[in-house]
Amino acid sequence: MGEASVKTLETRTDVSSPTVTENEARPGSERTLLGRLRSPRRPRIWFEIALIAVSYWTYSLIRNAVPEQKAAALANADWIWGVERTLGIAVEQSVNHAVNSVTWLIVGMNYYYATLHFIVTIGVLVWIYRFHPGRYAPTRLVLFATTGVALVGYYFYPLAPPRLMNGQSFVDTVLVHHTWGSMASGNLKHMSNQYAAMPSMHIGWSLWCGLTIFAVASAPWARILGLLYPTATLVVIVATANHFWLDAVGGMLCLAFGYTVSRAWYGSLPHRLPRHPVHSGPHPLSTALNRFRR
Repeated sequence: MGEASVKTLETRTDVSSPTVTENEARPGSERTLLGRLRSPRRPRIWFEIALIAVSYWTYSLIRNAVPEQKAAALANADWIWGVERTLGIAVEQSVNHAVNSVTWLIVGMNYYYATLHFIVTIGVLVWIYRFHPGRYAPTRLVLFATTGVALVGYYFYPLAPPRLMNGQSFVDTVLVHHTWGSMASGNLKHMSNQYAAMPSMHIGWSLWCGLTIFAVASAPWARILGLLYPTATLVVIVATANHFWLDAVGGMLCLAFGYTVSRAWYGSLPHRLPRHPVHSGPHPLSTALNRFRR
């Protein structure tokens, strides 16, 4: 996703018709502290690294601190499975068995599930940070709000993944093929809450990546890849028996919440904001703290 090969929609429109945000359109709004806080600013690399690291650590800590309510999680899995059968979409078991019969394919999916979830997400964050600094903070807020509301789902709705259901013949592909592909399988299962399957953040994060790429990139191949990534992720989470279809729906709803929060705060969707931030000076909070110390 280099600068030379992925041009942006903003590149073609900045000169003739610059984007005007809601905050910029209101005279005097930027003079207020709230108005300045709501204006995207140029991100600071070390602050962003620390923020993301602390945020993910906090997310993992809270997610894994949620009590593993095994009985409730299994009961909820039976209910989800029943609903899907009623709707005629309960094909996860067939997909799981079919893909598991092709060793090279399922092994590849195991590693896909374990790695791309982090690699692509970080890659998109770095790309937006480097080439679209004015859109970085709103885009990051979408991701943070999406992840934060997912914790509510983990707490109030424990759910066992298909591979842990009782009385079903789902295949735990990581155990069967002896691959490293799930924090909730094998020797790593005690490091992660096994019953935090609803909502699926593999879908929430991958769809965030895909929509960000599709909305910002103008190169056709990049936009196509952006849409294919969450689609492939959906197939992977089902084929490896880590999620139900409805877990993916939960991830989509969380992402919708994330976009709603970001739009409410910044007054526009991330890709509609200027590519470069209007303000590049000290952050209002830093200025306020410095004045307080004096």
